Amino acid sequence: MEEGRARSHTVTTTTSSYSDTFTTTASFSYDRNFLATAPGLLLLAEIVFGLLVWALIAGSEYFLFPAFGWVMFVAVFYWVLTVFLLILYITRAYTKIPKVPWALVSLCFYGSAFVLYLIAAVVDATSITKEILDNHNYNSWTSSAFFAFLVTVCYAVSTYFSFRSWRIQS
Repeated sequence: MEEGRARSHTVTTTTSSYSDTFTTTASFSYDRNFLATAPGLLLLAEIVFGLLVWALIAGSEYFLFPAFGWVMFVAVFYWVLTVFLLILYITRAYTKIPKVPWALVSLCFYGSAFVLYLIAAVVDATSITKEILDNHNYNSWTSSAFFAFLVTVCYAVSTYFSFRSWRIQS
């Protein structure tokens, strides 16, 4: 190679505008009316009652009783997912991913939440026995069982609404 001769580099770039699977716009709208609907109110009730379930148990010595560990798992798991779902619905972020069958996802979510919360509520209520009546955690555990049944009813009604929505779309 000659010393005085400059090197020539060729750079070729290609771009593609094909984006069938995911849109990249970052603008989200805010749906103010969602919280005024029955599904929106149920979602808020599920968040509040679910928070009460796990907060009442978390403030006690639940780790001494394995059954309350199961209730804590179900309550915290579905509370976090329900908060996430609320954010998805309020921001209408689900409209940015149209390939996902949201009615079916919602039905599966609420159906599983109903079944597992029903089991957790029964476990919570049946774990409160006469032997722990004198325990200082008794009131927290009975209150958590009450709220567990309330949130179970909320998830059951949400399952019904999701089923109706799924039936209409399919």
